[in-house]
Amino acid sequence: MVKTQAIHINSLVHAKPFIVVGIPAFNEEQTIARIVLEAQKFADKVVVCDDGSIDYTAKIAESLGADVVRHEKNGGYGASVKSLFLRALELNADVFVTLDADGQHEPSEIPQVIRPIVDGEADVVIGSRFFDKKGTAEMPLYRQLGAKLITKMVNGSKKNGVTDSQSGFRAYSHLALDRLNFFEDGMGASVEILLKASKTDLRIVEVPSTCKYNTGDVDTSSEHPVTHGIGVVWSLIRLIVEERPLVMLGIPSLFCLLAGVGFGIWMMQNYAVTHMIETNIALASIAFILIGFFMLSTAITLYAIARMSEKFSK
Repeated sequence: MVKTQAIHINSLVHAKPFIVVGIPAFNEEQTIARIVLEAQKFADKVVVCDDGSIDYTAKIAESLGADVVRHEKNGGYGASVKSLFLRALELNADVFVTLDADGQHEPSEIPQVIRPIVDGEADVVIGSRFFDKKGTAEMPLYRQLGAKLITKMVNGSKKNGVTDSQSGFRAYSHLALDRLNFFEDGMGASVEILLKASKTDLRIVEVPSTCKYNTGDVDTSSEHPVTHGIGVVWSLIRLIVEERPLVMLGIPSLFCLLAGVGFGIWMMQNYAVTHMIETNIALASIAFILIGFFMLSTAITLYAIARMSEKFSK
């Protein structure tokens, strides 16, 4: 690992880096040609992942000289990015860039997105739409609010977190390609990648980027914002629970158990006075105790699995 890292650092410092641009695409025949042609101006290789498209996306990209990775069925954004990561590793990329096929991102901004990696200042670079006002000039307000909310959840209590966790316009060093292992197939992959990058001590930097919506007759947004948002939030919650099960499930389970015991004591007090069991109170006590035990056992199981995974990874 150390030797490989040294070779790629030297290649960046002493020679022109080998740049690969990866484009996840699903039914993007209206925009894919422009994106591929523009990206080719700044890349040594353009790779398109055709994620089960039923139109001419793959044929158009291939006819323009792009390397096309095909999925038989639509697997989702994360599945496409995983395939692109693997292809970039096979090509031994020094710098790998991802951008959407729907025309939201400007390929002409690739040089500024890869600059921190080429200069040896970063391992992951995010083209942030919230870095300045220009980036959100064409972005609907509801999308801005949704993206900011998700970003806030990703940052948690961090004071200097990222400003745009949902941007698909990113650049990765060879080290990042080698280290980042992610499993989400949907839109939650963008969040998982950032969480894994932070956990593996990869340097994350943001640069300003612009974003276009509803250009001409083409709606550049390929997924409904509500569906997108719910999917990402659910993935984020799941990832946080998996990362910190004792905190996220263990503590609430103790509150449930205490509530169950409290209702049980209340029921016994009423029974001592009236010699009758209050059914509602009894059911509440049983429910809280069962939920508490279930959450606690789940937390312990996930914690044990996480510890085992860490031992095997070492």
